[in-house]
Amino acid sequence: MAWIPRLRKTGISSTNAILSTVSSAGTPRRHFHVCPALRAVAAQGRELRYTETHLDTIFALSTHPGKAGIAVVRVSGPQAKSVLKSMTLAKSPFPKPRQAVTRRLLCPQSNELLDKGMVVWFPGPRSFTGEDSVEFHCHGGKAVVDGILRGIGNTGPHVRLAEPGEFSRRAFENNKLDLTEVEGLADLLNAETEAQRRLALRQADGGLKNLYETWRTQLIKSMALIEALIDFGEDENIEDDVYDNAKRQAAIVSPIPGTTRDVVEVSLDIGGYPILIGDTAGLRSSQDEIEMEGVRRAQDRIRLADINIAILPVTDFITSNKIGGSVDPIVLEAVRKNVKTMVLINKMDLPGLDNDEAMAAVKSVLWGDKNQVLCDEGEDQRRLWAISCQSGDGIGQFLNDFIKILKDRP
Repeated sequence: MAWIPRLRKTGISSTNAILSTVSSAGTPRRHFHVCPALRAVAAQGRELRYTETHLDTIFALSTHPGKAGIAVVRVSGPQAKSVLKSMTLAKSPFPKPRQAVTRRLLCPQSNELLDKGMVVWFPGPRSFTGEDSVEFHCHGGKAVVDGILRGIGNTGPHVRLAEPGEFSRRAFENNKLDLTEVEGLADLLNAETEAQRRLALRQADGGLKNLYETWRTQLIKSMALIEALIDFGEDENIEDDVYDNAKRQAAIVSPIPGTTRDVVEVSLDIGGYPILIGDTAGLRSSQDEIEMEGVRRAQDRIRLADINIAILPVTDFITSNKIGGSVDPIVLEAVRKNVKTMVLINKMDLPGLDNDEAMAAVKSVLWGDKNQVLCDEGEDQRRLWAISCQSGDGIGQFLNDFIKILKDRP
């Protein structure tokens, strides 16, 4: 048999926080609960095999030693049931769970009567330790208690006296108590004043646990919000404040053409719809290799997007109040041949600008030749808006229309 080392080196006072053995053939015995202490050892890289949390069945006097009217002897472990049968008459019916019954307590070897008392059977996991447990309630004389302890110890090779605090440790390892409750129980046993009793009882009843769980929940929630912010960006609510959100800058902007190269994405909540908006490089012809790479990325994103929004200055369509301007052919093609494209004409607040004439000029340049357009004139009109990013004029109307378009989408 190859014995796995005990846990003394981990700082655990373990007799039976115990790792069992693996046979020479490498076949593990039955697997049972693994306590947190063992997980810590496994985290250090050592390969562990587990069997029962505790192979031994433990017993101890639970009441104070000395002369008393009643003494309670507690037994816990996998052989608790056989201990109960060995200590009582064979013809006696096995007691129902958690019901006190009177029994003659016998010596397992000689069948000599030790005492008349009560027994209570607690099948696991509904017991203090989470294991099968039994309590023997007998008279508190020294000879009686010694005889019962000696008789229990002789019921099997794996039945032994418990170490100090071992019942509580098993309750902790089987998730019946957490560390705050174990500490509260120890304080309750040692309490000498009313204040100590009240404080210890509150802790043993989960007072600190509830406080720590509240802190833990708040920390997890905060971490989730921070990670979501890192992963997805800052969520906005367009319905609460349309104009302020529309103005929020997610990247450095410049009036110099060609300064935007990468796609800048922002998550928005528009009318209850989660929208991912990508700001791309402007579509324009250029001899700059880096700028043209930005244009190519923009064209790729245009093909993948559900809706495209082209923001064009009105000055591209008129020069000295004359129709013409300098709209790049790449832009014209994107607008004319892509029915997913919405057109926002910006700078409509320029001094001396006749808005009606300006929009007529825009329509003439964009859709003057109907043979180049894939949709009818009414559809063209529904995807054109006049706005001013400087003053905010027209942005509210566009957002309202945009929400309606989102609602009408299949």
